[in-house]
Amino acid sequence: MSRFLFVVPPLVGHINPTVGVAAELTARGHRVAWASADPGLVRRLAGDEAVVFPCAGPVLTGEDGVRPAELRGPEALKFLWERFLVPLAEAMAPGVRAAIGEFGPDAVVADQQAFAGGLVAERLRVPWATSSTTSAEFTFADALAGMPKVADWLDTLLHDLRGRIGDPSGTADPRFSPDLVLAFSTPELAGSGTGAGAETGVGVGVVDRIRWVGPSMAPRPPSADFPWSWLDPARATVLVTLGTANTDVGARFLAECRDALRSRADRVQTVIVDPANVLGANGDLDLDLDLDDKDVLIRSSVPQLPLLERVDAVVCHAGHNTVCEALWHGVPLVVAPIRDDQPVVAGQVVDAGAGIRVRFGRVTAPKLGAAIDAVLHEPGYRAAAGRIRTAFRAAGGARAAATHLEELAVGAPSKESP
Repeated sequence: MSRFLFVVPPLVGHINPTVGVAAELTARGHRVAWASADPGLVRRLAGDEAVVFPCAGPVLTGEDGVRPAELRGPEALKFLWERFLVPLAEAMAPGVRAAIGEFGPDAVVADQQAFAGGLVAERLRVPWATSSTTSAEFTFADALAGMPKVADWLDTLLHDLRGRIGDPSGTADPRFSPDLVLAFSTPELAGSGTGAGAETGVGVGVVDRIRWVGPSMAPRPPSADFPWSWLDPARATVLVTLGTANTDVGARFLAECRDALRSRADRVQTVIVDPANVLGANGDLDLDLDLDDKDVLIRSSVPQLPLLERVDAVVCHAGHNTVCEALWHGVPLVVAPIRDDQPVVAGQVVDAGAGIRVRFGRVTAPKLGAAIDAVLHEPGYRAAAGRIRTAFRAAGGARAAATHLEELAVGAPSKESP
């Protein structure tokens, strides 16, 4: 039996992929604990019985609820690192040290944005793995190659952070463990440029440590009831969602989606996820379900994984988790990236042939409708989504990740996923 400590930021999309891995390790007889700035969020996603060591840090209302919505490009990157990622690492570090001291893990599993996990583990000489919930980070260094000043700024930021909370003599990039990087995707989506043996901006050394385990799919706590009988099997079903991060900027886009899909109501039903009620039509906020509209259903939340088994296309923001969950079910996409890694993930979807990209801030209902028609009716998109679905399911998911972590904990070299 080994002990594993998962260090995660207070972000739903970064915790969800690790829940299945933790459950698999527990089923194999290992002990699992968590370190997080939001223990309540971890327990909501991983179960009430989860052992969580509290850390200081911001508790966010969404994936990145502290950042002004209007920030884009380099300004958004600067804000993310200076105002969230680095302060989060410094705030979490004492809690992570205490958790390692009390729990005594054989290995730490550090999220790629929870730098305290890797840096503190490095300082305390505990083996650690990176949990990479988006493969976009692997191409980030390539982008920085054309921005030397930004690359130097980031190097300085990480060097100084290591001096404050890690081992000053350490050299590993805290985003990439020197021992094991678990990537919850596969090259069939991420692209051959990030595959094993390819030299990318992250360096051959990092590429050699990447284990492509595919999405980690695990049962989730029950969400609000969904009116399954509302779905019409005679029509295609389209799911529209912007995830948990973008409710503050989604009003125009969701309205265009609603208009585009309502005009196709003779052949398409639509489910729109609108947690902030920006469309002003979320009757289910007070549980007063208005199902008279047989064409467009607007809900504050949906049981996404079960629903994806019933939908024919997804319109989304190109969030990595949403994209992978759709493709796990072989569902093609229309992607409208907003910020962060989403443009990279959207590019992966398009390059793989599994969807169409539109401009979030400018797309109109007619263009959205044309894109939706294409992914619904042109067979190439569904075929590409099916190929990725096959690759995802062959990669091993939580089981493969758990095996790699077992090998790390006992000191065996981690081999490629089957």
